[in-house]
Amino acid sequence: MKTKIILLFILQTIVGFGQEERQKIEEEGTRFVANANEVLVKDGNFPKAEGEYRKAIAVNPADATAKYNLANAYYNSSKFDEATKRYSDMVKVATTKAEKHKAFHNQGNVFMEQKKYKEAVEAYKNALRNNPKDEETRYNLALAKKKLEKEQKKNKQNKDNKDNKDNKDNKDKDQKDKDQKDKDQNKDKKEGGDEKENKGDKGDEKDKKGKDEKDDQGDPKDKDDKKDKGKEGDKEKKDQKPEQGKPKQMQGKLSPQQVKSLLEAMNNQEKKVQDKINAKKAKGAKVKTEKDW
Repeated sequence: MKTKIILLFILQTIVGFGQEERQKIEEEGTRFVANANEVLVKDGNFPKAEGEYRKAIAVNPADATAKYNLANAYYNSSKFDEATKRYSDMVKVATTKAEKHKAFHNQGNVFMEQKKYKEAVEAYKNALRNNPKDEETRYNLALAKKKLEKEQKKNKQNKDNKDNKDNKDNKDKDQKDKDQKDKDQNKDKKEGGDEKENKGDKGDEKDKKGKDEKDDQGDPKDKDDKKDKGKEGDKEKKDQKPEQGKPKQMQGKLSPQQVKSLLEAMNNQEKKVQDKINAKKAKGAKVKTEKDW
């Protein structure tokens, strides 16, 4: 019995000491918060106030008030990222719905300042879950939804415009590529035709040159000329009509009539010569026989 009384006394002493220590911590934290609030209100010295709030949080991490006030100080100084973090920290240590409601509501305001309308909608919804009767939070929620809808519509329109522009650019690029391809093909065809024509010209020149060379050598050209002349000669012979009553004569040969006349002349000449010889014999003169033909 005596032992139980001693243990109970010790336990009460520990609890009492703990309560006193806890009270001391809370009082110290409250003092730091008060100092920070005073500095902000009277001097507007944010850096000094921030230091006091941090001291309060370090002394009493479970105190939601110090975190909430520090978050508000960041918000009023446009330090929105730090403010959002501190409001989230407050929600973690808050013990009442009222504290959570305030943290979510102000966090929604921070998101609205950052134009993060989707996050703002979620923050205001969380605030209403903790205090459904707050009309200010309800109004802010409706405004955030309207802003979000407008933003989504604008983003969709911008996306459609970008897609249309991309499609147009792609079509223009495809058309440009096609035109360039057609241009290149036409160029290749033209160059190919010119090359073929040049080759044909070269071939003609080569053939002509070959013919000329053969002509210079006197083979094909002479043959062609002789052939042509022969044709022309045959044509002339055909065109020449024989004289009436006269036979054709071969060049370089005597006709029978010419031969006959020639023989008669020779006979007459020989007769004359013979007569002269006989006459001279009669006179007794010696003569030498000569032939006039």
